[in-house]
Amino acid sequence: MKKSRRNRLGAAVLALALTACALGAASAKTSTMPTKVETKTGVAVYSNAKASIDASNLAEGYLMVKYTGGKDVKIKVQITRDSGTTYTYNLNNKGSAETLPLTEGDGKYTVKVYENTTGTKYAQAYSTTVTMKLRNEFLPFLYSNQFVNYTERSAVVTKAAELTKDAATDLTRIQSIYDFVIQNFTYDYELAKAVQSGYLPDVDKVLADKKGICFDYAAVMAAMLRAQNIPSKLVVGYAGTTYHAWIDVYIDSIGWVDKVIYFDGTTWTLMDPTFVSSGNHSDSIMTYVTNDSNYTAKYAY
Repeated sequence: MKKSRRNRLGAAVLALALTACALGAASAKTSTMPTKVETKTGVAVYSNAKASIDASNLAEGYLMVKYTGGKDVKIKVQITRDSGTTYTYNLNNKGSAETLPLTEGDGKYTVKVYENTTGTKYAQAYSTTVTMKLRNEFLPFLYSNQFVNYTERSAVVTKAAELTKDAATDLTRIQSIYDFVIQNFTYDYELAKAVQSGYLPDVDKVLADKKGICFDYAAVMAAMLRAQNIPSKLVVGYAGTTYHAWIDVYIDSIGWVDKVIYFDGTTWTLMDPTFVSSGNHSDSIMTYVTNDSNYTAKYAY
């Protein structure tokens, strides 16, 4: 099937699926997404001479972590919910705070900051435990953070507003953003070959270049959707044996959808803009992304 025909077919199927969902949503009780609040600092801070954990926005689902040890060494942060998954982040050593999300729900989180000593060895610089009670369960997936990093002045926010200015529902906002990415972005094979551990997407650069790796695609889409107050998880895990990133979204009156956007008449599929775009909607790639067993989620940001 030629690409143009395949794209028209995919768009038509998607439109029918979104219409069906919109009709179902219209008859259901509509929930309201929480309003994000201005970032607070200095209200609740845990620290020693080497690190500072600002928990002033704990009810919003994130911490602001800063290394203050003054050493020109690699710094890592580990965040673990009680008996849960451990998330590891690289942290700058310049003394500026970075926003790290708490995405495992309400409960106790242990936060540890480590300094590199030699080679791959690290020594603990600081540790503390905080207890989170979210104001609203969706908040960790509505704010900017180290992985989905943007501000109100970011180009991705402006572009998201432009793409969705005529959209009446979250479903059509999602469709507009998704279509823009898969139709305009290309996969950056050179970056994929050279990328190193600790790489973080620069969402405005990716938007300007219109290319990136899976992490970039997912970060740009998550930023655009969050800017439209649509909860979006940047999910990192495996597609088969390949380390991969994609996004899940929350749709009012439908719920968390980890099978979204492409609809084959029976089932949704994961929102995987990287594979769909780089695979040119081929029959083989659409077969792959419509099979849940090909994906294993490990982390959500």
